[in-house]
Amino acid sequence: MISAAVVAAAVGFVPATAQAAGPSADHGRTSTATSPAATAGSAQEAAKEAAAKDTAAKVAKAKAKAKATAGAPGATAESGASPRAQQSEYFEVGMGTSTSFAHSVGMATSVATDMADSYVQFDVDWGDGATDLDFGNAEAFVYFKHKYAEVGAHKITIKATDLRTKTTSTATQDVVVDGSEFTPHAPTRLLDTRDGTGTGTSAGRPVAPYTTTRVKVAGNAGIPAGVTAVALNITATNTSAGGHISAYASGKQQPTTSNVNFAAGHTVPNLAIVPVGEDGYVELANRSEGPVDLIADVTGYFSRSAAAGYTSVKPSRLVDTREGLGTAKGQAAAQSTFGVQIAGQGGLPATGVTAVALNVTVTDPKSSGHLTVFPGGQQAPSTSSVNFAAGQTVANAVIVPVGPDGRINIRNGAWSPTDVIVDVTGYYSADGKAAYLPAEPKRLHDSRTFAFPLAGQDYHHETLWTSGMALEALVVNTTVTNPQGSGHLSVAPDPNTTDDYISGKYVRPTPPDSSVLNWTKGATVANLVQASTGGTDVVDFWNRGWEPTDLIVDLFGMYDKN
Repeated sequence: MISAAVVAAAVGFVPATAQAAGPSADHGRTSTATSPAATAGSAQEAAKEAAAKDTAAKVAKAKAKAKATAGAPGATAESGASPRAQQSEYFEVGMGTSTSFAHSVGMATSVATDMADSYVQFDVDWGDGATDLDFGNAEAFVYFKHKYAEVGAHKITIKATDLRTKTTSTATQDVVVDGSEFTPHAPTRLLDTRDGTGTGTSAGRPVAPYTTTRVKVAGNAGIPAGVTAVALNITATNTSAGGHISAYASGKQQPTTSNVNFAAGHTVPNLAIVPVGEDGYVELANRSEGPVDLIADVTGYFSRSAAAGYTSVKPSRLVDTREGLGTAKGQAAAQSTFGVQIAGQGGLPATGVTAVALNVTVTDPKSSGHLTVFPGGQQAPSTSSVNFAAGQTVANAVIVPVGPDGRINIRNGAWSPTDVIVDVTGYYSADGKAAYLPAEPKRLHDSRTFAFPLAGQDYHHETLWTSGMALEALVVNTTVTNPQGSGHLSVAPDPNTTDDYISGKYVRPTPPDSSVLNWTKGATVANLVQASTGGTDVVDFWNRGWEPTDLIVDLFGMYDKN
């Protein structure tokens, strides 16, 4: 888990732990005089390096003490070593590791020895085909850094050699980098309080006001143990009062952020990427004064093992039934299904796409109902992706597995026709470089605290201090409330840098054509956004309506390539 901190006027993402992955030319080493944490200006990185060095020294000294106590030689001398080195002198290497960002690991090493003036060669095998070499005095520290190409577990081996006596000592350690990759899952219902699904009871019961319900993720529906986060479409229905749902990892403090906002009598879905607790559960808190039924459908999960990394694309429209884009022109018929070509469209590669991140919008529906989005070549599951009422325009983020034919299907489960719009924002593939880092839910922006809303046709920019991360995208929940008219929200990377804004030399960006949520006057509407950070680490949130509205942005995680 990582936390986000506000630094001056910028938002700083400072990982407490991070990931490592496959071989890279970026690996390197530093001595105690040139700590990478010092050059990066990161207090947390410096603390982690210091902890690794402390561990390395303790391990080396403990090994030496144990062998001395047992009366065993403290090291193995190679051919040509002095008899004294073979019989009495001890020489033991220790190592300590720390993970940072999504794919990186740091390692400190030290030797405990009673050899006078021992000068040591350190050989590192990172376990992925990459090696490193450095030199240093015994009982001083040498610090290495390495970036893996793949997330998951890696075995590091360090061999220390005294250059005078050729005495050697070896240590190994398994490390698991912090980045998580995505595994698609056939849309499956994990929770439905209306009929008791996932509640451990055979009868349905709504979630009482200001209480929580638990959703079992790990070990449920074929999801393995050890998952770090889950993609859930959460639907609030049979609502009796206005409020919101907060989703968070079991065992963590309930956050002040929101995932699903609703009014009395409304059925509202919203996609959430939720960290999973150590016990394999997530919590859903009903933050309203009335009972509410909750539904949770899974479409994939994240784990610290090689699967599919994320790649952002420029938001582009794949389907618009109003124009005949991507499908036949005219509203999707009641109780009907149409296919959508995903592979090779909208900036996506023609092969290798395992899942796709979409924004699906329903507009001008003739009756209430729901859409179900599912992989091509499969039967429609009994899950929902977007719920709507007659005449409503509503959008929802969707992460859906892509069928072997490179397609997805969209089923209109209503008894009347509706128009459907589909925008793509990114995709998952085996060669995707960005791994996911779940974050403790954090409110980044709330215009209500600034005493003025976001003006019509204006934008709010988030400038990001990333402490050396290579961000691909942010996972945020955007909420519009108190709108003074109708409109829609667009999110896109900003061409200006943080320095441009600080210096006042920025140019006004061009708003994108895509939308992530739609609203009417007085409504409160939320939607998940996987917001590309572009090359500047500045993200824009555009009010594309003509009247002011309040905007709330909550952070839930990020994709990091470093």
